[in-house]
Amino acid sequence: MADRLDAIEIETTAAPGASIVWMHGLGADGHDFVDVVPGLRLAARPGVRFVFPHAPMRPVTINGGYVMRAWYDIRDDHGERREDPAGVRASQKAIEALIQREKERGVPAAAIVLAGFSQGGAMALHTGLRHAERLAGVMALSCSLPLADTLAAEAAPANRDVPIFMAHGTHDPMIPLARARRARAVLTGLGYPVAWHEYPMPHSVCAEEIADIAVWLGKVLGATRP
Repeated sequence: MADRLDAIEIETTAAPGASIVWMHGLGADGHDFVDVVPGLRLAARPGVRFVFPHAPMRPVTINGGYVMRAWYDIRDDHGERREDPAGVRASQKAIEALIQREKERGVPAAAIVLAGFSQGGAMALHTGLRHAERLAGVMALSCSLPLADTLAAEAAPANRDVPIFMAHGTHDPMIPLARARRARAVLTGLGYPVAWHEYPMPHSVCAEEIADIAVWLGKVLGATRP
C-alpha cells in the first residue's frame, strides 16, 4: 500500500483550523460522503478541511475474491466475519500518514477528527484509539471494532478519554446491531466516553443522524458562529 492515499478534499473556509478524515465503507470510495458536507452546516470558525481518502483496491474473500476498494480483507469464519489483521494495520499506517499531512499543513492533532462508515468506521476506531497524540474525536458509524482483543494493550494514553460518537441502524443487515453493541461494551469497559445513537434505518445514514453528528462535531471542534 502506498504511504499516501489519494483523497478528495473539501474546505469550508480558507486556511481551515480543523480537519475531518472520513473513511468510506467496503466497495465505496472517497466520494461516498462528500454530499453530507453541506447538510452538516458547520460553523465558519475554525473552518474544516474534509479529507475523504480512497481505500486501496484488494480482493475481498467474503465477496468471492472480487477486487474492490477495501481497508482490509474480510473472511467468513464459520458464519462470523473476521477482519484480516495485516490489512487493518497496513491501513492504519496509511491513515496515520494522512493525519501527519494535516499536521504539516498547520492543523494540530487536537483539531483532527477521524471518522468513518462501516469498514471506514472500524478503521477510525482502530487508528484513533492507538494514535499517540490526542485527537479531537472519533466518529464511528454503522461499524464494529476490529482487533478488539488487542486494544487494551495497544491503546494510546493520550486518547484514553477522546470523545467517541457511535451510531448504528436498528435494521442493519450487514453489521447486526448486537455486534455494534458489543463493540460499544468493549469500549465503555475500557473507560472510553462513548456517545451512542441508534436510528431506525438499515446499513446507511439518515437525516436525524446527520443532525446529531453536526452537534457533536461543533462540540469537539469548538466551533463558533460568527
